[in-house]
Amino acid sequence: MEIEQKQEEVIDHYVKQASSLDGSALGPLVAEVTSHPALFAFSEIIAVPNVLQLEGTENSVYLDVLRLFAHGTWSDYKSDASRRPQLVPDQVLKLKQLTVLTLAETNKVLPYHQLMQELDVINVRELEDFLINECMYVGILRGKLDQLRKCFEVQFAAGRDPRPGQLGSMTQTLSNWLDTSSNLLISIQEKMKWADTMTEVAKEHKKEVGNRVEEVKKSISIKADIDFRGHGEIYSEPGGVMDYEEDRSRPKRRRHPIYKG
Repeated sequence: MEIEQKQEEVIDHYVKQASSLDGSALGPLVAEVTSHPALFAFSEIIAVPNVLQLEGTENSVYLDVLRLFAHGTWSDYKSDASRRPQLVPDQVLKLKQLTVLTLAETNKVLPYHQLMQELDVINVRELEDFLINECMYVGILRGKLDQLRKCFEVQFAAGRDPRPGQLGSMTQTLSNWLDTSSNLLISIQEKMKWADTMTEVAKEHKKEVGNRVEEVKKSISIKADIDFRGHGEIYSEPGGVMDYEEDRSRPKRRRHPIYKG
């Protein structure tokens, strides 16, 4: 976020300057812009009417340089170096930094041999120093140096200016992503609704089971009470079992014979 904020301030500064210059006077400004250590986006400067008016003129080379730094790589420069102005060391460094960002756009694992070839680096030590000091320390790249696998694992890379025609593709990609997200959201909402319904069903079932348990408890309690009262009446009734048992336990009197005189 810090580098983005700093970059916005730099862009605003150069846009104002470019708006006040014409023709060859823009040459020194382009050299300064493409050498600035905190600037990695150039589309807004290219869009300045005074800069666009360089197209087709004897000073169109300045516009070409800006477009190279906006969308190109170090390999692009080398392939047509004879038709372009020679770059100063700061410009070379900047274009190599931008090259790494371009590679990181499509690949999250960058092999050392590919980076060395694209950046014209002759050994691993030089490559790792470049990635650490000129990319990660600057804040345009984060990742892990894997010396065992000889690659760089990209965790974050600052974005570059969209290339001509790329904006439509990006818009379509975002549109597809929004459609997928909307469908996913609908699916999640349906599942949440189903889960809520099942929760209510479970609550009703639990309540019904609880009611049945209570009914059974009451039924058992009533039956036990009736049984207990029944037994109590049998044992306490006059002439009932207890009296009968009591009668049997008493010794019987023997009747003596009556003698008549």
